[in-house]
Formats: sequence, structure tokens, C-alpha cells
Amino acid sequence: MKYKCIIFDCDGVLVDSESISNQVIVDLANTQGANIDLAYAIKHYAGTSLKFVKDDIERIIGKSLPSNFDQEYRRISYLKFQTEIKAIEGIHEVLESLKIPFCVASNGPLNKMKLNLDCTRLTDYFKGNMFSAYEINAWKPNPKLFLHAAETMGFTPNECVVIEDSMSGIKAAKAGGFDVFAFTNGHSKEEFLKEDLIIFQAMKELPELLR
Repeated sequence: MKYKCIIFDCDGVLVDSESISNQVIVDLANTQGANIDLAYAIKHYAGTSLKFVKDDIERIIGKSLPSNFDQEYRRISYLKFQTEIKAIEGIHEVLESLKIPFCVASNGPLNKMKLNLDCTRLTDYFKGNMFSAYEINAWKPNPKLFLHAAETMGFTPNECVVIEDSMSGIKAAKAGGFDVFAFTNGHSKEEFLKEDLIIFQAMKELPELLR
């Protein structure tokens, strides 16, 4: 096998959370007059930081968001995750089949990652190998999160491959010197076609790509 370690993104790669979390953002933003829809949010916000999201919403509405926006977003989305979130189809089988080390690296807080992996019965696969941008105060597309994950796992970037579903994450991986596979996850990813990327549409395709 070409690689010695796999770094998975979490949202949209391990768990099908993007539609849930972005709909909460849309609902909260629209109460402030943003008038955006889910398609806009997924296109512009998937894989980015909450600060980026808030800055864009404030640009649209022309004013500051309420001070409790973060708190309400976390509260509502966490409740929805507990009842609505599902694992990406085929991910359990893929993780079971892997013979090399792997980890997860996410822009989201560690407690969100743990909640979503718990709810989808994925936590045990990672055995503590979970890395959050909040731990190092560096969010994708900054490559520091992936570099931190690789170093902690004991590998160099050229020994790893990153599995991502957002351009923000793909840019972070490339900037860090990592190979990256782009997972479309059912969303339209025309921007992937503009890049020099290996693209796959179903998680069951991943083991063959890794060989």
C-alpha cells in the first residue's frame, strides 16, 4: 500500500452531518434577514470555520449577529445530531478493513466530533485519534490541523493521504503537502473537477484507491 496513514475529515466523510448543521445555520441566519437557502450554505460553508460562516452572514445582513449565535447554533445542532445523524454509507465496512493507522481531523470542536461519532457507532475505531482545529486554533484551509494530526500519529505528510469532501479541506491538505482524495458525498462538486484531484462517489471505492 502506498500510504502509511489515513487522515479522515469528519463531517461529510464519516458522518452525514453537513445538511443538518447547515440547515440550522440557514434557519438562524434567516431570522436575522439573511434570506439564504441550504444549497447556498453547503456550497459556501461546508468545511469552513464557524467564524468564516458568521463573517459571511454579517456581510449579507449588514450588521453584527447576536452574541448568542454560537451558543444557539451548537445547542440546536447538537440536539438534531442526536436524533437525525447517520454514518456515511459504507464507512463502517471501510474502517473495519483498514490495515494501516488512521485518524480524524475536523474543524469542529472535539465534543461535537465525539458526539457525532458516538451517535453513529464510529468512536471505537479511532481510539482517541481525534484532532480538532479548536485544540490548535488553526482552521482549514490552514494546513496546520493536518500537519498536527500527521505528526502526532508519527508520520510525514508524504506518508499520509487525506480524505475530504470540501474545497476548504482539500486546499488545507494540498498546502500541507498531502495527497488528497475528494469524496463527493452526493453533493454537486463541480469545483472538484477544476482541480487535479482523485474523486470518488461511494465510500466502498476507497479501499481500491488506497492500493
